[in-house]
Amino acid sequence: MHGTDLTTELQQQVLQAAQAGTALDLRGGGSKTFLGRHVAGAPLEIGNHCGIVDYEPRELVITARAGTRMTEINSALAEAGQMLAFEPPLFGADATLGGVLSCGLSGPRRPYAGAARDFTLGCRMINGHGEVLRFGGQVMKNVAGYDVPRLMVGAYGTLGILLEASLKVLPRPAARITLAYECDAHAAIHKMSSLLSQPYPVDAASFHGELCRVRLSGSAEAVRHARAQLGGEAVPDGDAFWQALNEQQLSFFTTAPALYRVMVKPDTPPLPIEGKWLLDWGGAQRWLVTDQPLDVVRRQAAAAGGHATVFRGGNRDGEVFSPPAGALLTLMRRLKHSFDPQGIFNPGRLYADF
Repeated sequence: MHGTDLTTELQQQVLQAAQAGTALDLRGGGSKTFLGRHVAGAPLEIGNHCGIVDYEPRELVITARAGTRMTEINSALAEAGQMLAFEPPLFGADATLGGVLSCGLSGPRRPYAGAARDFTLGCRMINGHGEVLRFGGQVMKNVAGYDVPRLMVGAYGTLGILLEASLKVLPRPAARITLAYECDAHAAIHKMSSLLSQPYPVDAASFHGELCRVRLSGSAEAVRHARAQLGGEAVPDGDAFWQALNEQQLSFFTTAPALYRVMVKPDTPPLPIEGKWLLDWGGAQRWLVTDQPLDVVRRQAAAAGGHATVFRGGNRDGEVFSPPAGALLTLMRRLKHSFDPQGIFNPGRLYADF
């Protein structure tokens, strides 16, 4: 539809890097450079490879180049009364589609609607051989044993350069309301996890500051019925709260010297780690600000059947993400070697030896 196609230029730069064995530091809008480990490599700018390639609202699919600003995509969708159902956080006005997908980020609606990879239908990419490849399309399907479009989501650019992606979109809900309940963490976890199995149009639930907040979205009738059944106090301008939570603009985040992301089952009781907690995703995603060492946080998360990530601050030269082991590690190494045999794409961004 419009924009700038830099496929040929990017392909040439990859071919040159592969021939010279030069590591590349893939860069888009720069809004998520704080995520993951430091990368030592020559900068490769992708942010100008941009533009919406195809969007037909009746088909509920949008295709755009990786450098396309999310503000442009969200604006086009809003004009047609549609949205990205996984509600990705942007962390800045320059956030790009490639950055959102490469980091695999999803917002408060994640447990109720699905993750970023669930809505990724197809992609074009450049692999470590400098080949331009297309996978998937505008329907869900696997290709050659790998669902490559979904593999690219959350790979942090370590498998190749994402050139463009096709995403499934959904209509915006007709009505929405946020309810609040004053309670402690135990009661909030019980309430949020129990809502997962009840027939209410819940699409967000969090706990912070002695308040459990639940968002209802859907038809006006469904929201009114659920509101009557669930009680609670209506939150004025509830959308502003979810926006601030998703973009980490609440004071809980802005005053944190280091922030940990702890992932556990939604009904997991409060973890015995001293610090400040904020629960999102109905209790599955838990943000922690603490002075406790990382190994203590990871040990407690593992004991609860989960894992912990250094999201902001901390030592970005250490293992930011919980290192994989066993069969998972073997599979990840095989995938990395298959797509990027010389290891030129974002080496070290995920793990020290990736």
